[in-house]
Amino acid sequence: MRITVFQNVRLIDPETGEIDDGSLTVADGTIMARGAEAPKGAALVDGHGACLAPGIVDWGVKIGEPGERHRESFRSAGLAAAAGGVTTIIARPDTHPAIDTPETLEFVTRRAAEASPVRIRHMAALTKGRQGREMTEIGFLLDAGALAFTDADHVVADSKVLGRALTYARSLGALVVGHPQDPALSAGGAATSGKFASLYGLPGVHPLAERMGLERDLALVEMTGARYHADQITCASTLPALRRAREQGLDVTAGVSIHHLTLNEFDVGDYRTFFKMTPPLRSEDDRLAMVEAVAAGEIDVIASFHTPADEESKRLPFEEAAAGAVALESFLPAAMRLYHAGGITLPQLFRAMSLNPARRLGLPQGRLAIGAPADLLLFDPDAPFLLDRFTLRSKSKNTPFDGQRMEGKVLGTWVAGMQVFGGPDA
Repeated sequence: MRITVFQNVRLIDPETGEIDDGSLTVADGTIMARGAEAPKGAALVDGHGACLAPGIVDWGVKIGEPGERHRESFRSAGLAAAAGGVTTIIARPDTHPAIDTPETLEFVTRRAAEASPVRIRHMAALTKGRQGREMTEIGFLLDAGALAFTDADHVVADSKVLGRALTYARSLGALVVGHPQDPALSAGGAATSGKFASLYGLPGVHPLAERMGLERDLALVEMTGARYHADQITCASTLPALRRAREQGLDVTAGVSIHHLTLNEFDVGDYRTFFKMTPPLRSEDDRLAMVEAVAAGEIDVIASFHTPADEESKRLPFEEAAAGAVALESFLPAAMRLYHAGGITLPQLFRAMSLNPARRLGLPQGRLAIGAPADLLLFDPDAPFLLDRFTLRSKSKNTPFDGQRMEGKVLGTWVAGMQVFGGPDA
Protein backbone atom coordinates (compact mmCIF):
# COMPACT_ATOMS: atom_id res chain seq x y z
CA MET A 1 0.00 0.00 0.00
CA ARG A 2 1.41 3.39 -1.07
CA ILE A 3 1.33 5.82 1.88
CA THR A 4 2.18 9.53 1.79
CA VAL A 5 2.14 11.84 4.82
CA PHE A 6 1.90 15.61 4.45
CA GLN A 7 3.59 17.20 7.47
CA ASN A 8 3.89 20.79 8.75
CA VAL A 9 0.89 22.00 6.75
CA ARG A 10 -2.07 24.28 7.41
CA LEU A 11 -5.15 22.20 6.57
CA ILE A 12 -7.84 24.28 4.84
CA ASP A 13 -11.13 22.43 5.48
CA PRO A 14 -14.10 23.87 3.54
CA GLU A 15 -16.56 21.51 5.26
CA THR A 16 -15.84 22.62 8.81
CA GLY A 17 -14.67 26.12 7.89
CA GLU A 18 -11.54 25.61 9.97
CA ILE A 19 -7.80 26.02 9.43
CA ASP A 20 -5.68 23.60 11.47
CA ASP A 21 -1.93 23.09 11.73
CA GLY A 22 -1.14 19.42 11.40
CA SER A 23 -0.63 16.52 9.04
CA LEU A 24 -2.59 14.44 6.55
CA THR A 25 -2.03 10.79 5.69
CA VAL A 26 -2.93 9.43 2.25
CA ALA A 27 -3.05 5.74 1.36
CA ASP A 28 -3.70 4.32 -2.12
CA GLY A 29 -5.29 7.50 -3.41
CA THR A 30 -7.57 8.08 -0.41
CA ILE A 31 -7.30 10.28 2.68
CA MET A 32 -6.68 7.86 5.55
CA ALA A 33 -6.03 10.03 8.62
CA ARG A 34 -5.46 13.53 9.96
CA GLY A 35 -2.96 14.35 12.68
CA ALA A 36 -1.68 10.78 12.97
CA GLU A 37 1.96 9.74 13.27
CA ALA A 38 3.62 8.77 10.01
CA PRO A 39 3.58 4.99 9.48
CA LYS A 40 6.92 3.29 8.95
CA GLY A 41 8.01 3.45 5.33
CA ALA A 42 5.64 6.27 4.38
CA ALA A 43 6.75 8.93 1.91
CA LEU A 44 7.00 12.29 3.68
CA VAL A 45 6.07 15.67 2.19
CA ASP A 46 7.18 18.60 4.34
CA GLY A 47 4.89 21.56 3.67
CA HIS A 48 7.07 24.03 5.65
CA GLY A 49 3.91 25.75 6.90
CA ALA A 50 2.19 26.01 3.51
CA CYS A 51 -1.56 25.46 3.04
CA LEU A 52 -2.98 22.07 2.05
CA ALA A 53 -6.50 22.19 0.61
CA PRO A 54 -8.80 20.05 -1.53
CA GLY A 55 -7.90 20.36 -5.20
CA ILE A 56 -10.00 22.86 -7.14
CA VAL A 57 -13.04 21.52 -9.02
CA ASP A 58 -13.29 23.98 -11.90
CA TRP A 59 -16.82 24.01 -13.32
CA GLY A 60 -17.17 25.44 -16.83
CA VAL A 61 -13.82 25.04 -18.63
CA LYS A 62 -13.70 25.26 -22.42
CA ILE A 63 -11.31 22.82 -24.12
CA GLY A 64 -10.73 22.92 -27.86
CA GLU A 65 -11.12 19.20 -28.56
CA PRO A 66 -12.79 18.39 -30.83
CA GLY A 67 -12.56 21.06 -33.51
CA GLU A 68 -10.31 23.73 -31.99
CA ARG A 69 -7.29 21.83 -30.76
CA HIS A 70 -5.05 24.72 -31.82
CA ARG A 71 -6.61 26.78 -28.99
CA GLU A 72 -6.48 24.14 -26.26
CA SER A 73 -6.03 20.39 -26.12
CA PHE A 74 -6.82 17.97 -23.32
CA ARG A 75 -3.09 17.65 -22.74
CA SER A 76 -2.37 21.39 -22.52
CA ALA A 77 -5.48 22.06 -20.43
CA GLY A 78 -4.54 19.24 -18.06
CA LEU A 79 -0.99 20.55 -17.62
CA ALA A 80 -2.28 24.09 -17.01
CA ALA A 81 -4.82 22.78 -14.51
CA ALA A 82 -2.21 20.81 -12.60
CA ALA A 83 0.02 23.89 -12.40
CA GLY A 84 -2.96 25.89 -11.13
CA GLY A 85 -4.06 23.44 -8.44
CA VAL A 86 -7.13 22.32 -10.41
CA THR A 87 -7.54 18.58 -9.93
CA THR A 88 -10.94 18.17 -11.62
CA ILE A 89 -12.01 19.99 -14.78
CA ILE A 90 -15.71 20.12 -15.61
CA ALA A 91 -15.62 20.77 -19.35
CA ARG A 92 -18.23 22.66 -21.35
CA PRO A 93 -19.91 21.16 -24.43
CA ASP A 94 -19.37 24.22 -26.69
CA THR A 95 -16.98 22.38 -29.00
CA HIS A 96 -17.05 21.79 -32.77
CA PRO A 97 -19.10 19.66 -33.05
CA ALA A 98 -20.96 20.17 -29.80
CA ILE A 99 -20.97 17.35 -27.28
CA ASP A 100 -24.59 16.43 -27.98
CA THR A 101 -24.49 12.67 -28.64
CA PRO A 102 -23.30 9.70 -26.56
CA GLU A 103 -20.72 8.90 -29.24
CA THR A 104 -19.12 12.36 -29.04
CA LEU A 105 -19.19 12.26 -25.25
CA GLU A 106 -17.54 8.84 -25.19
CA PHE A 107 -14.84 10.11 -27.59
CA VAL A 108 -13.90 13.15 -25.49
CA THR A 109 -14.06 11.13 -22.28
CA ARG A 110 -11.59 8.62 -23.69
CA ARG A 111 -9.30 11.31 -25.12
CA ALA A 112 -9.26 13.22 -21.84
CA ALA A 113 -8.39 10.11 -19.82
CA GLU A 114 -5.49 9.37 -22.18
CA ALA A 115 -4.04 12.87 -22.36
CA SER A 116 -4.67 14.76 -19.12
CA PRO A 117 -2.82 14.39 -15.81
CA VAL A 118 -5.91 15.67 -13.93
CA ARG A 119 -9.49 14.43 -13.91
CA ILE A 120 -11.72 15.74 -16.72
CA ARG A 121 -15.48 15.24 -16.65
CA HIS A 122 -17.94 16.63 -19.18
CA MET A 123 -21.24 18.40 -19.40
CA ALA A 124 -23.35 17.69 -22.46
CA ALA A 125 -25.39 20.03 -24.64
CA LEU A 126 -29.01 20.57 -23.64
CA THR A 127 -30.21 20.96 -27.23
CA LYS A 128 -28.89 19.45 -30.44
CA GLY A 129 -26.06 21.49 -31.86
CA ARG A 130 -26.71 24.03 -29.07
CA GLN A 131 -29.27 25.50 -31.46
CA GLY A 132 -32.11 25.75 -28.95
CA ARG A 133 -34.64 23.89 -31.09
CA GLU A 134 -34.63 20.21 -30.08
CA MET A 135 -33.39 18.70 -26.84
CA THR A 136 -30.67 16.07 -26.81
CA GLU A 137 -31.03 12.46 -25.67
CA ILE A 138 -30.57 13.36 -22.02
CA GLY A 139 -31.05 9.81 -20.76
CA PHE A 140 -28.46 8.27 -23.08
CA LEU A 141 -26.00 11.08 -22.34
CA LEU A 142 -26.45 10.53 -18.59
CA ASP A 143 -25.66 6.86 -19.10
CA ALA A 144 -22.54 7.87 -21.05
CA GLY A 145 -21.29 9.97 -18.13
CA ALA A 146 -22.62 13.51 -18.62
CA LEU A 147 -22.62 15.40 -15.31
CA ALA A 148 -25.01 18.17 -16.37
CA PHE A 149 -26.67 19.70 -19.43
CA THR A 150 -26.10 23.15 -20.85
CA ASP A 151 -25.91 25.08 -24.10
CA ALA A 152 -23.22 27.25 -22.44
CA ASP A 153 -23.54 30.86 -23.59
CA HIS A 154 -26.16 29.97 -26.24
CA VAL A 155 -29.36 30.83 -24.38
CA VAL A 156 -32.37 28.64 -25.23
CA ALA A 157 -34.62 31.48 -26.32
CA ASP A 158 -37.75 29.36 -26.88
CA SER A 159 -39.35 28.96 -23.45
CA LYS A 160 -41.42 26.01 -24.64
CA VAL A 161 -38.29 24.12 -25.70
CA LEU A 162 -36.55 24.92 -22.42
CA GLY A 163 -39.63 23.94 -20.43
CA ARG A 164 -39.79 20.57 -22.15
CA ALA A 165 -36.08 19.96 -21.58
CA LEU A 166 -36.43 20.87 -17.90
CA THR A 167 -39.41 18.55 -17.54
CA TYR A 168 -37.53 15.66 -19.09
CA ALA A 169 -34.41 16.43 -17.04
CA ARG A 170 -36.55 16.46 -13.90
CA SER A 171 -37.84 12.95 -14.65
CA LEU A 172 -34.25 11.69 -14.81
CA GLY A 173 -32.83 13.76 -11.96
CA ALA A 174 -30.49 15.54 -14.37
CA LEU A 175 -28.98 18.94 -13.58
CA VAL A 176 -29.57 21.76 -16.10
CA VAL A 177 -27.10 24.65 -16.24
CA GLY A 178 -28.43 27.96 -17.57
CA HIS A 179 -26.71 31.13 -18.74
CA PRO A 180 -28.93 33.90 -17.36
CA GLN A 181 -29.26 36.44 -20.15
CA ASP A 182 -32.19 37.76 -22.13
CA PRO A 183 -30.91 36.94 -25.64
CA ALA A 184 -32.62 39.90 -27.33
CA LEU A 185 -31.37 42.49 -24.83
CA SER A 186 -27.84 41.11 -24.68
CA ALA A 187 -27.35 40.57 -28.43
CA GLY A 188 -24.36 42.50 -29.77
CA GLY A 189 -23.32 43.84 -26.37
CA ALA A 190 -19.61 44.23 -25.72
CA ALA A 191 -19.64 46.12 -22.41
CA THR A 192 -22.01 46.85 -19.55
CA SER A 193 -24.31 49.76 -20.34
CA GLY A 194 -23.39 52.99 -18.58
CA LYS A 195 -21.17 56.05 -18.73
CA PHE A 196 -18.02 54.03 -19.43
CA ALA A 197 -19.49 52.16 -22.40
CA SER A 198 -20.94 55.42 -23.78
CA LEU A 199 -17.63 57.26 -23.36
CA TYR A 200 -15.76 54.55 -25.26
CA GLY A 201 -18.46 54.10 -27.87
CA LEU A 202 -18.97 50.43 -27.07
CA PRO A 203 -22.34 48.71 -27.60
CA GLY A 204 -23.70 48.04 -24.14
CA VAL A 205 -25.84 45.36 -22.56
CA HIS A 206 -27.93 46.42 -19.59
CA PRO A 207 -27.56 44.42 -16.35
CA LEU A 208 -31.33 43.95 -16.50
CA ALA A 209 -30.74 41.39 -19.26
CA GLU A 210 -29.23 39.06 -16.67
CA ARG A 211 -32.06 39.53 -14.20
CA MET A 212 -34.71 38.97 -16.88
CA GLY A 213 -32.95 35.85 -18.10
CA LEU A 214 -32.76 34.40 -14.60
CA GLU A 215 -36.37 35.31 -13.79
CA ARG A 216 -37.52 33.44 -16.92
CA ASP A 217 -35.43 30.38 -16.09
CA LEU A 218 -36.58 30.31 -12.47
CA ALA A 219 -40.23 30.54 -13.50
CA LEU A 220 -39.72 27.44 -15.68
CA VAL A 221 -37.88 25.69 -12.85
CA GLU A 222 -40.83 26.44 -10.58
CA MET A 223 -43.18 25.00 -13.21
CA THR A 224 -41.15 21.83 -13.80
CA GLY A 225 -39.42 21.16 -10.46
CA ALA A 226 -36.10 20.62 -12.23
CA ARG A 227 -32.62 20.89 -10.72
CA TYR A 228 -31.02 24.11 -11.98
CA HIS A 229 -27.69 25.93 -11.75
CA ALA A 230 -27.12 29.48 -13.02
CA ASP A 231 -23.58 29.49 -14.37
CA GLN A 232 -22.79 33.18 -13.84
CA ILE A 233 -24.52 35.71 -11.60
CA THR A 234 -22.70 39.04 -11.94
CA CYS A 235 -25.15 41.80 -10.93
CA ALA A 236 -26.48 42.81 -7.52
CA SER A 237 -29.93 43.36 -9.02
CA THR A 238 -30.12 39.65 -9.88
CA LEU A 239 -29.60 38.38 -6.32
CA PRO A 240 -33.17 39.00 -5.03
CA ALA A 241 -34.59 36.61 -7.64
CA LEU A 242 -32.13 33.95 -6.49
CA ARG A 243 -33.14 34.48 -2.86
CA ARG A 244 -36.85 34.19 -3.67
CA ALA A 245 -36.28 30.95 -5.55
CA ARG A 246 -34.54 29.43 -2.56
CA GLU A 247 -37.22 30.66 -0.19
CA GLN A 248 -39.74 28.83 -2.41
CA GLY A 249 -37.73 25.64 -1.97
CA LEU A 250 -36.56 25.39 -5.58
CA ASP A 251 -33.49 23.24 -6.21
CA VAL A 252 -31.35 26.13 -7.46
CA THR A 253 -27.67 27.02 -7.15
CA ALA A 254 -25.56 29.74 -8.74
CA GLY A 255 -21.98 30.48 -9.74
CA VAL A 256 -19.75 33.39 -10.66
CA SER A 257 -16.48 33.68 -12.57
CA ILE A 258 -13.24 34.63 -10.86
CA HIS A 259 -12.89 37.51 -13.33
CA HIS A 260 -16.18 39.09 -12.23
CA LEU A 261 -14.98 38.87 -8.63
CA THR A 262 -11.59 40.49 -9.23
CA LEU A 263 -12.06 42.88 -12.20
CA ASN A 264 -14.52 45.60 -13.13
CA GLU A 265 -15.64 47.47 -16.26
CA PHE A 266 -12.85 50.07 -16.01
CA ASP A 267 -10.21 47.38 -16.48
CA VAL A 268 -11.13 47.34 -20.16
CA GLY A 269 -9.09 50.56 -20.33
CA ASP A 270 -8.04 51.43 -23.84
CA TYR A 271 -10.05 48.68 -25.53
CA ARG A 272 -7.96 45.84 -24.12
CA THR A 273 -9.63 42.78 -25.60
CA PHE A 274 -8.14 40.36 -23.03
CA PHE A 275 -10.70 41.94 -20.67
CA LYS A 276 -13.68 41.21 -22.93
CA MET A 277 -15.88 38.65 -21.16
CA THR A 278 -19.31 37.06 -21.49
CA PRO A 279 -21.19 38.55 -19.68
CA PRO A 280 -19.14 41.77 -19.75
CA LEU A 281 -17.29 43.01 -16.70
CA ARG A 282 -19.57 44.91 -14.34
CA SER A 283 -19.41 47.98 -12.11
CA GLU A 284 -17.33 48.03 -8.95
CA ASP A 285 -20.52 48.02 -6.87
CA ASP A 286 -21.64 44.83 -8.59
CA ARG A 287 -18.22 43.25 -8.11
CA LEU A 288 -18.28 43.97 -4.39
CA ALA A 289 -21.84 42.64 -4.14
CA MET A 290 -20.71 39.36 -5.74
CA VAL A 291 -17.82 39.03 -3.28
CA GLU A 292 -20.25 39.53 -0.39
CA ALA A 293 -22.67 37.01 -1.90
CA VAL A 294 -19.93 34.36 -2.11
CA ALA A 295 -18.87 35.00 1.48
CA ALA A 296 -22.50 34.73 2.63
CA GLY A 297 -23.10 31.53 0.67
CA GLU A 298 -25.70 33.10 -1.63
CA ILE A 299 -23.49 32.29 -4.60
CA ASP A 300 -22.36 28.70 -4.31
CA VAL A 301 -19.59 28.28 -6.87
CA ILE A 302 -16.57 30.22 -8.12
CA ALA A 303 -15.22 29.01 -11.48
CA SER A 304 -12.48 30.12 -13.85
CA PHE A 305 -14.60 29.93 -17.02
CA HIS A 306 -11.33 29.25 -18.81
CA THR A 307 -11.93 30.23 -22.44
CA PRO A 308 -8.87 29.96 -24.71
CA ALA A 309 -8.70 32.23 -27.75
CA ASP A 310 -5.88 32.54 -30.28
CA GLU A 311 -4.11 35.81 -31.03
CA GLU A 312 -5.99 36.34 -34.29
CA SER A 313 -9.39 36.28 -32.59
CA LYS A 314 -8.24 38.76 -29.92
CA ARG A 315 -6.30 41.19 -32.12
CA LEU A 316 -9.49 42.74 -33.47
CA PRO A 317 -11.57 45.82 -32.65
CA PHE A 318 -13.14 45.37 -29.22
CA GLU A 319 -16.65 44.76 -30.60
CA GLU A 320 -15.43 42.03 -32.93
CA ALA A 321 -12.89 40.32 -30.67
CA ALA A 322 -13.62 36.94 -29.12
CA ALA A 323 -14.82 37.03 -25.52
CA GLY A 324 -13.23 35.15 -22.63
CA ALA A 325 -9.86 34.53 -21.01
CA VAL A 326 -7.65 31.62 -20.01
CA ALA A 327 -7.65 31.15 -16.26
CA LEU A 328 -6.67 27.64 -15.18
CA GLU A 329 -3.27 28.80 -13.92
CA SER A 330 -4.36 32.24 -12.71
CA PHE A 331 -7.48 30.99 -10.88
CA LEU A 332 -5.83 30.46 -7.49
CA PRO A 333 -3.70 33.65 -7.41
CA ALA A 334 -6.70 35.69 -8.55
CA ALA A 335 -8.73 34.14 -5.73
CA MET A 336 -5.96 35.07 -3.30
CA ARG A 337 -6.70 38.72 -4.11
CA LEU A 338 -10.08 38.21 -2.45
CA TYR A 339 -8.44 36.58 0.56
CA HIS A 340 -5.80 39.28 0.98
CA ALA A 341 -8.44 42.00 0.64
CA GLY A 342 -10.19 40.47 3.65
CA GLY A 343 -13.48 39.80 1.90
CA ILE A 344 -13.40 35.98 1.92
CA THR A 345 -11.58 33.48 4.14
CA LEU A 346 -9.60 30.56 2.75
CA PRO A 347 -12.20 27.97 3.88
CA GLN A 348 -14.94 30.06 2.23
CA LEU A 349 -12.95 30.22 -0.99
CA PHE A 350 -12.40 26.47 -1.10
CA ARG A 351 -16.03 25.87 -0.22
CA ALA A 352 -16.92 27.72 -3.43
CA MET A 353 -14.02 26.46 -5.58
CA SER A 354 -13.90 22.82 -4.47
CA LEU A 355 -16.57 21.55 -2.08
CA ASN A 356 -19.73 23.08 -3.53
CA PRO A 357 -19.11 22.28 -7.21
CA ALA A 358 -18.23 18.69 -6.30
CA ARG A 359 -21.35 18.30 -4.15
CA ARG A 360 -23.67 19.81 -6.74
CA LEU A 361 -22.33 17.51 -9.44
CA GLY A 362 -22.39 14.42 -7.23
CA LEU A 363 -18.61 14.00 -7.08
CA PRO A 364 -16.67 12.77 -4.02
CA GLN A 365 -13.89 15.38 -4.41
CA GLY A 366 -13.56 18.75 -2.69
CA ARG A 367 -13.07 17.51 0.90
CA LEU A 368 -10.37 16.67 3.42
CA ALA A 369 -12.57 14.09 5.15
CA ILE A 370 -11.40 10.57 5.91
CA GLY A 371 -12.21 8.37 2.92
CA ALA A 372 -12.31 11.23 0.40
CA PRO A 373 -10.17 11.05 -2.74
CA ALA A 374 -6.66 12.40 -2.18
CA ASP A 375 -6.97 15.22 -4.73
CA LEU A 376 -4.90 17.88 -3.01
CA LEU A 377 -3.35 21.29 -3.50
CA LEU A 378 -0.30 22.57 -1.58
CA PHE A 379 0.16 26.33 -1.92
CA ASP A 380 1.66 29.44 -0.38
CA PRO A 381 -1.04 32.14 -0.32
CA ASP A 382 1.52 34.92 0.22
CA ALA A 383 4.22 34.11 -2.34
CA PRO A 384 4.47 37.00 -4.85
CA PHE A 385 5.24 36.72 -8.55
CA LEU A 386 4.75 38.58 -11.82
CA LEU A 387 2.49 36.75 -14.24
CA ASP A 388 3.98 36.38 -17.72
CA ARG A 389 1.41 35.07 -20.17
CA PHE A 390 4.07 33.43 -22.32
CA THR A 391 4.99 31.08 -19.47
CA LEU A 392 1.43 29.74 -19.22
CA ARG A 393 1.00 26.10 -20.13
CA SER A 394 -2.24 26.76 -22.01
CA LYS A 395 -1.87 26.88 -25.78
CA SER A 396 -3.68 30.22 -25.79
CA LYS A 397 -2.26 33.15 -23.82
CA ASN A 398 -5.29 35.46 -23.50
CA THR A 399 -5.07 36.35 -19.82
CA PRO A 400 -6.14 39.72 -18.39
CA PHE A 401 -3.50 39.37 -15.66
CA ASP A 402 -0.45 39.56 -17.94
CA GLY A 403 2.33 41.57 -16.27
CA GLN A 404 0.44 41.95 -13.01
CA ARG A 405 1.83 41.28 -9.56
CA MET A 406 0.01 38.27 -8.11
CA GLU A 407 0.19 36.39 -4.82
CA GLY A 408 -0.41 32.69 -4.30
CA LYS A 409 1.96 30.05 -5.63
CA VAL A 410 1.05 26.41 -6.21
CA LEU A 411 3.77 24.23 -4.68
CA GLY A 412 2.30 20.84 -5.54
CA THR A 413 -0.80 19.15 -6.92
CA TRP A 414 -1.88 15.55 -6.29
CA VAL A 415 -4.61 13.53 -8.02
CA ALA A 416 -5.63 10.29 -6.30
CA GLY A 417 -2.47 10.60 -4.20
CA MET A 418 -0.17 10.86 -7.23
CA GLN A 419 1.79 14.09 -7.68
CA VAL A 420 0.98 15.68 -11.04
CA PHE A 421 2.73 19.02 -10.44
CA GLY A 422 5.42 20.35 -8.13
CA GLY A 423 8.96 19.73 -7.06
CA PRO A 424 12.14 21.80 -7.41
CA ASP A 425 11.02 23.39 -10.69
CA ALA A 426 7.44 24.23 -9.66
